[in-house]
Amino acid sequence: MRYLHIANARVINPQTQTDEITDVFVADGRIATLGRRPDAGEIEHTIDATGQWLMPGLIDLGGHIPEPGYNQKGSIASETEAAARGGFTHICSLPDTKPVADTSAVVKLILEKASKAGFSRVLPLGAMTQDLAGEQLASIYTLSEAGAVAMSNARRPVKNSYVLRRLMEYAATYDIPLFLNANDLSLSGGGCMHEGPVATRMGLPGIPETAETIALAQILLLVEQTGVRAHISQITCRRSVSMLQQALENGLRVTADTPLANLLYTHEAVTGYDSLYNVQPPLRSERVREALVQAVARGELAISSNHSPHEIAAKKAPFSDAEPGMSQYDAFLPQAMTLVSREELTVEQLVRALSLTPANVLGLSQSLTEGADFNAVLYDPRGEYTLTASEIASGGHNHPLLNRTVSGKVAQVFLEGCRIS
Repeated sequence: MRYLHIANARVINPQTQTDEITDVFVADGRIATLGRRPDAGEIEHTIDATGQWLMPGLIDLGGHIPEPGYNQKGSIASETEAAARGGFTHICSLPDTKPVADTSAVVKLILEKASKAGFSRVLPLGAMTQDLAGEQLASIYTLSEAGAVAMSNARRPVKNSYVLRRLMEYAATYDIPLFLNANDLSLSGGGCMHEGPVATRMGLPGIPETAETIALAQILLLVEQTGVRAHISQITCRRSVSMLQQALENGLRVTADTPLANLLYTHEAVTGYDSLYNVQPPLRSERVREALVQAVARGELAISSNHSPHEIAAKKAPFSDAEPGMSQYDAFLPQAMTLVSREELTVEQLVRALSLTPANVLGLSQSLTEGADFNAVLYDPRGEYTLTASEIASGGHNHPLLNRTVSGKVAQVFLEGCRIS
């Protein structure tokens, strides 16, 4: 047997609470041994990882992949390459493509193109409703059979509580998880940033926190009634965290994530009408940001990318008219490590929120243990480079670190033992 030998790496594995410098031996896509040379076989290749950190590969619970339909924003190949460069081995693609991922044909197309690209593995989210219109239920069982790992309506509204209840009952019958966004459109419609003093000062229409919390209360009550497995995507409010805590105490099968941007920035970033920071859900106050970080530290929230690549023209409009979203995949892990350098999260807490917790949501195994698939990222904390337009793999250049110095660098990413970045 021939082995890949990763020598002298700092191995960080939240599942086993491992954080030590050791050697890893990989064969046939799996971890053969940790900390000791295999009894037989030869070393085919050695990577000297001195000073580098080896962690389970990142898993994204929600990113916008523009293909099919929005080729001006990127492709499956470009976005999965960007995701791999950011440290991801797996990414959940939202169903808001064109055509919408509400048929098995679209789901299979996405899987085929992602496999051909050979970068991060795409885990499609199927559409909960036909054409994401929020009225007629999609054939979610058929979508699941085609390869969709869960169902979502992206941030599109479901028509009413009756339709949402029927969706949950349908999904619960087959134990298909739903990825739900808490957003009351009657309260958030027309808003483009967090409702508060900054929005008032800038004369921009705001989105109140109640747009999220009222919708979340409705979702949780229906989850309790139907028993469906539900993941709440992209929560951004302090009260939402408390509501989820209570739901878990009551035995509901719910999980949740929050976007990285909402952990790094606040509504103060909007000052100057920089449309880069026009994102949905909106950036909120520092008090809320701190509460979200604390929830991540406690293990209550995963961190998602909310990756939304846009062409230059989409972001050149006035702030309120610009298309919302931020490209995040390129340099994602170095961005996330900012929370560690700020001493707001430990490395273990961050890695748990980016790999172990998302894996548990999806029913995957993502761990650096003997016998496990070698899905891993090798990160160099000493790396430093400037993220220029030529360095970005994504089709969208609406990136917060464009033309800025990035501290830390993803050195290599492995999916089932194969290097993908």
